[in-house]
Amino acid sequence: MKITHKKYLLILFSLFAIEWIYFAIEPLYPKDWLLENILVVIAVIFLFVSFKRLPLSRISYTLIFIFLALHVVGSHYTYAEVPYDRWFQSLTGTMINEIFGWERNHFDRLVHFSYGLLLAYPIREMFLRVVNVKGFWGYFLPLDLTMSTSMLYELVEWAVAIVVGGDLGMAYLGTQGDIWDAHKDMALASLGALIAMLIVVMINRAIQRDFAQEWVDSLKVKHQAPLGEDEIARMIND
Repeated sequence: MKITHKKYLLILFSLFAIEWIYFAIEPLYPKDWLLENILVVIAVIFLFVSFKRLPLSRISYTLIFIFLALHVVGSHYTYAEVPYDRWFQSLTGTMINEIFGWERNHFDRLVHFSYGLLLAYPIREMFLRVVNVKGFWGYFLPLDLTMSTSMLYELVEWAVAIVVGGDLGMAYLGTQGDIWDAHKDMALASLGALIAMLIVVMINRAIQRDFAQEWVDSLKVKHQAPLGEDEIARMIND
């Protein structure tokens, strides 16, 4: 029996709620946990409020679920202290950082990369269904929005760190002493989104019959007349 979008969303929400409650118990830094979960609450509320008018695909809901699940883990420990090395060692007898020669905790890098890789497709779906973009713009705009929101998040992190200050601010910022931390985070989010859109391009090119024509049409000029002062003059004279 086919699971409806509503039932599928409720299943994912139930799984997420179980995980969230589990990791909400005795977080390593309670105040940082509160800061980290503000955006989670906003995201969950948005998904439920928008469901009636804009139910997303199961693929999109699944990708969003995976990203939020990763974020919940990071918020429990703070991203700089997620013990993935200890977990991996208990399974394999060795540490990931030793294998790759890393000296810092890279869980935050994983989540920033996952932000682009996992959320670019849901963003693309909303662009296609709300803005009705086609062809090239259906791949470029999700990439562009993912990159710009990644930059915006880094600015929010910086602002919050300045406002709250002290150890809490540094725990929330999580640079681990890397002066290029924000740049690397944005680059990884952009790379993840680029990979996601390239995968979608390859799939659509293989199964969409009018793929090439739609791409060409999307790059054609739709309105020959210039805008700016010319459009203002036309609006005044009409």
